[in-house]
Amino acid sequence: MTGSNDLIADDIEQYLERHANKSMLRFITCGSVDDGKSTLIGRLLYESKLVFEDQLTALEADSRKVGTQGEGLDFALLVDGLAAEREQGITIDVAYRYFSTEHRKFVVADTPGHEQYTRNMVTGASTADLAVILVDARKGVLTQTRRHSYLVSLLGIRHVVLAVNKLDLVGYAQEVFERIAAEYTAFAKEIGLGDVVPIPISAYAGDNLTENSGETPWYRGPTLMKHLETVEIDEDVVARPFRLPVQWVNRPDLDFRGFSGQIVSGAVRPGDRVRALPSGSESSVARIVTMDGDLTEATAGQSVTVTLTDEIDISRGDVLAAADALPGVADQFEVRLVWMGEDEMLPERPYLCQIGTMTVQARITKPKHKVNVNTLEKTATDTLALNEIGVCDISFDRQVPYDAYTANRDTGGFILIDRLTNSTVGAGMIAHRLRRSDNLHWQVVDVDERARQKLMGHRPQVLWLTGLSGSGKSTLANEVERRLHALGTHTCLLDGDNVRHGLNRDLGFTDADRVENIRRVTEVARLMADAGLIVIASFISPFRAERDAARELVGPERFCEIHVDTPLAVAEERDPKGLYGKARRGELAHFTGIDSPYEAPRSPEVRIDTTAESPEQAADRIVAFLRSRGAIA
Repeated sequence: MTGSNDLIADDIEQYLERHANKSMLRFITCGSVDDGKSTLIGRLLYESKLVFEDQLTALEADSRKVGTQGEGLDFALLVDGLAAEREQGITIDVAYRYFSTEHRKFVVADTPGHEQYTRNMVTGASTADLAVILVDARKGVLTQTRRHSYLVSLLGIRHVVLAVNKLDLVGYAQEVFERIAAEYTAFAKEIGLGDVVPIPISAYAGDNLTENSGETPWYRGPTLMKHLETVEIDEDVVARPFRLPVQWVNRPDLDFRGFSGQIVSGAVRPGDRVRALPSGSESSVARIVTMDGDLTEATAGQSVTVTLTDEIDISRGDVLAAADALPGVADQFEVRLVWMGEDEMLPERPYLCQIGTMTVQARITKPKHKVNVNTLEKTATDTLALNEIGVCDISFDRQVPYDAYTANRDTGGFILIDRLTNSTVGAGMIAHRLRRSDNLHWQVVDVDERARQKLMGHRPQVLWLTGLSGSGKSTLANEVERRLHALGTHTCLLDGDNVRHGLNRDLGFTDADRVENIRRVTEVARLMADAGLIVIASFISPFRAERDAARELVGPERFCEIHVDTPLAVAEERDPKGLYGKARRGELAHFTGIDSPYEAPRSPEVRIDTTAESPEQAADRIVAFLRSRGAIA
């Protein structure tokens, strides 16, 4: 490396021990395009003597080839790793760099400044303790500065450094620095940022980065590195109530049962009373076990295995919490949501939600409003698109322990995952639970499904017919019900057109309305199945996610997906209602198969080829399937 460390040479083990016991600060740099974020990080690495000789040689060559600093070193190239970044001189992806000084270890994320990369910035900021917001001294506080500051506040970062950069280009003018600092501090108070430390710097020249600059004799505050080394962050998380999301139930043999995970806040000692949530069971801590032996105390950030004095039921996803300072438990919340998916959010579509170590199914309501992150204006909206931020209600399929995000980022934050692609499509922050979640309770009834099944003489089923318009679903559904009725079974047919005359008459044919249409029908089908009926549901139901959600809600043992598989050309040729003709003429928008997609089932229980089978033959196969499943005699 370009610098030497005498301690490393003299006693490597002592150095490693000291290094392991240093505290760690995670911080991000953000600001407008060309404010000098990457240059700042590169300069910090260089000034900290953490650039290897071969890296420095490569930097000199790259600076001559694609640098933006003339004959000087372009420190931004130490961080901008993508070819597109180097060619354009901007940051696109989140770049992480690791370095340390004698006092602290650091993980720094260089986040992009462009609005279209908001999701990248959210990713980088989600684990940060501090934000360095750069402002070009020539331009002052810009719209992008305000946007990034709002995101910093939204994501719960409590410590902010306002780095007024490129001060050398305005002659190190004190009045310029003080004007920008005053304007930004006033704005920061409006959005809830209280701890703001303004520092005048020149990332390119190195002024006030690691040593106080002679060019700014009027500045008496700390250098940027000094502030990063001394700002107190660990105390914040340790002072909060104890929370340990259980990642793994550790059962190596019959005599040991512990609960492993990382403590996300607070501290715990043997003898402390804790409660497992959401069950509410309470016990005392017996031991705190690690690979290096038992501990007398464990604090936030440590990964441990906790054993309890009582045998209580705890699973992955549960949270161990201090018995005298409990988190809430609920299944409905108001949340702030950053949408990160390429496809827009669809209200009421089922998504997977990862909150702590628990994975649940979630549905989002229509947003209450979205926030213009440039002006902070709230506007009405029906959905959220990529990089948009809104306030929504969200419901989970079970109770989860939580804290408000402002109180605990680890137990109040979550991500949304697309069920089909497994891609992360949203990041959310819990504001508070909805009061109605406290007032709704499942009513236990005496007459259950088994009693109804005995009375009916057959098992309840939901036969879900899906296919293009004109595929023959309604004809087949009618034939199946006729056959089952002749066998003495109790049935009900739910037809796509019929339910839109009543239950779903308020819905159109947008993707969002189609999702809500199927959600309502699924709830009705489940209630009918609970009543003991064989339900025949005939709906285009174009999206796999909604059909999969219907299977989960109804129950796999009661659900039968039937793909009425008719080629588009054949369905269009039939066109019994004239709808394809209207769609082709542009008179009917959002028509499945023409300008709206149909996602065919991957593995249906029954596939019907209507070009090769008559409705009667297909109905016989469906009845035979029900017999093979034991649903009917």
